[in-house]
Amino acid sequence: QVQLVESGGGLVQAGGSLRLSCVASGSIFSIDVMAWYRQAPGKQRELVASITSGDRSTYADFVKGRFTISRDHAKNTVSLQMNSLKPEDTAVYYCKADGVVDTARWKVNDYWGQGTQVTVSS
Repeated sequence: QVQLVESGGGLVQAGGSLRLSCVASGSIFSIDVMAWYRQAPGKQRELVASITSGDRSTYADFVKGRFTISRDHAKNTVSLQMNSLKPEDTAVYYCKADGVVDTARWKVNDYWGQGTQVTVSS
């Protein structure tokens, strides 16, 4: 069984910083892409940033220059450094792992974390 657990959310003032972390645990052989999504109240879930197994990263336009995604392949973790936060960044942030090969069943699946709340006050 593969599980993703996020941490690092909280309340911060506009202009501040937060660092989110996500750990994937279980019988993992490999992970293709790890990503961060977010969902604000009343809105659809949207991609924030992603990083491939080759460390190629992509960002949504609304976070470019402010957020940085990084990955530790040995520890199956992905982090999101969020700087210059704005009130509109307020959302539940979810970690996702795509193309996870687990050694228990030798199948490929995608997994979501349970989410962590980020609130930015003005």
